[in-house]
Amino acid sequence: MQAYTIKTVQDQSVVELVERDEPALGPTQMRIQMHAASLNRGEFIVGHGLHGKSEVPQPVGLEGAGRVLEIGAEVKHFAVGQRVMGRCPGAFAVRTVMDEREAMPIPEILDWNEAAAVPLTYLTAYDAVHEQGQLKQGEWLLINGVTSGVGVAALQMAKAIGAHVIGTSGSTYKLAKLQGHGLSLSLHTRQADFHDAVMHATQGQGVHLAVNTVGGSVFAEDIRCLAFEGRLAMVGYVDGELNTPLDLHALHAKRLRLFGVSNKLRNASQKAASIPAFMKDIWPALNRGEIRPFIDQVFPFSQLTQAKDSMQANNHVGKVVLSMP
Repeated sequence: MQAYTIKTVQDQSVVELVERDEPALGPTQMRIQMHAASLNRGEFIVGHGLHGKSEVPQPVGLEGAGRVLEIGAEVKHFAVGQRVMGRCPGAFAVRTVMDEREAMPIPEILDWNEAAAVPLTYLTAYDAVHEQGQLKQGEWLLINGVTSGVGVAALQMAKAIGAHVIGTSGSTYKLAKLQGHGLSLSLHTRQADFHDAVMHATQGQGVHLAVNTVGGSVFAEDIRCLAFEGRLAMVGYVDGELNTPLDLHALHAKRLRLFGVSNKLRNASQKAASIPAFMKDIWPALNRGEIRPFIDQVFPFSQLTQAKDSMQANNHVGKVVLSMP
């Protein structure tokens, strides 16, 4: 079958379309005919990304949507022919396998491309906003990089809760595309210069939760913006800044809580543990159309390189998706 691999060549991530054997089907897995898979920055970052600096080709792709072709002996809750979405290894392929614990039925209202953008992206946002962030109605949320896939998902979840959202982006064009999606305040900046605007909007109290998808360059400013007993979710570091000063006085005096949002070191059981709560809290809103993935571009299966380049050019809002033949 056709599938993509990724490797590092001269400090650049390179993807290649190859012919390979289909992965073996385990007892708790399903074989999926893939219809769409979405791109995520972490799998393409050389060095500290998911694939490190490996020069050996590895399967690539983390989340997608498709139809069940075959089920393992211990699969209980899905059937052949069913439309499913989920996190799965090697998603950029004609077919792959998905563990039953990671699979979710696709809401009827969503097409293949929208469904492919849900599993990893929205579960990440769910972790940041709900599970660890514990955002509540009426609270203030700050999202650095609000136009990213996780940023848009976090915005949508916060509005569903009834929270107020401040979002930063380095592009006025991309912020304009989010008009009408519930931002209480849009800040056009890539710099650590948003404290005064945040404090003015929140009448001096600061935000209750900050979701940082940018990295160390805005970390210290996020700490300054947090309210008493505020929380900071560290989601990504597209700026490449992995080290940053930490104001211990603010951490101590304001009783702050800092936490990471990542699947990199979690085992399969740990990653799957949040699926039942996500199905209860978010899936019904997806099914009703109250939360709907924001798809910026869809590329044909033959153009993963172009899709990757487009995403890394940082011109998109929401998700970039690869559509299978």
